[in-house]
Amino acid sequence: MAKSALLKSSIAKKVAMALSGLFLMLFLAQHFFINMTSVFSPDTFNSISHFMGNNPLVQFVIQPILIVGVVFHFIMGFVLDFKNRSARPIAYAKDNGAANSSWASRNMIISGSVILAFLGLHFYDFWFPEMVYKYVECNPLDETRYFHELVAKFESPVRTALYSLSFVLLALHLQHGFSSSFQSVGFNNKYSRGLKNFGLGFAYVVPIGFIFIALFHHFNH
Repeated sequence: MAKSALLKSSIAKKVAMALSGLFLMLFLAQHFFINMTSVFSPDTFNSISHFMGNNPLVQFVIQPILIVGVVFHFIMGFVLDFKNRSARPIAYAKDNGAANSSWASRNMIISGSVILAFLGLHFYDFWFPEMVYKYVECNPLDETRYFHELVAKFESPVRTALYSLSFVLLALHLQHGFSSSFQSVGFNNKYSRGLKNFGLGFAYVVPIGFIFIALFHHFNH
């Protein structure tokens, strides 16, 4: 009975982890779309950023939900990784993991930790200055400031390189995470192959797109 309850608890955690990951992918896609407009039209980027930064629904409902989702996803990731390691405290004498699984699947905790560190940097670069600008210093609204603030962050080659590296690891994280998410929730039907291909495309196109944005602004600032 205890083992059955433990198994159900582990499955529930994996499902919750999967759903939170799929939820965060929606916000990643939205963030990618907004940032990509900065390459083609600074005015469009400024307008969208101004709307997102001053819309009460976005600021006081969607944004807190997003933050909770990020925290929950990473906490669940560490909890599941700890449980998996605890369940097998003694490594096999011969274990050629690379022959049976990808690097991404065996090192999700590593890529996840790097992405978490990147999110901390991202909050330090954009979210905290935005909160200070609006709610501490109480500056007047300026719809034209967002593009220049974005470009300024990519002047540093070190920061641009760290940003790009983080998205390489995000691609690997998404590559495994997307397919395992559907496996965790038991999604297996005629649409599975198509969704898996979509997930692989998303896992590479979006991170590469973010890297392109960073390099574009670095070399054109």
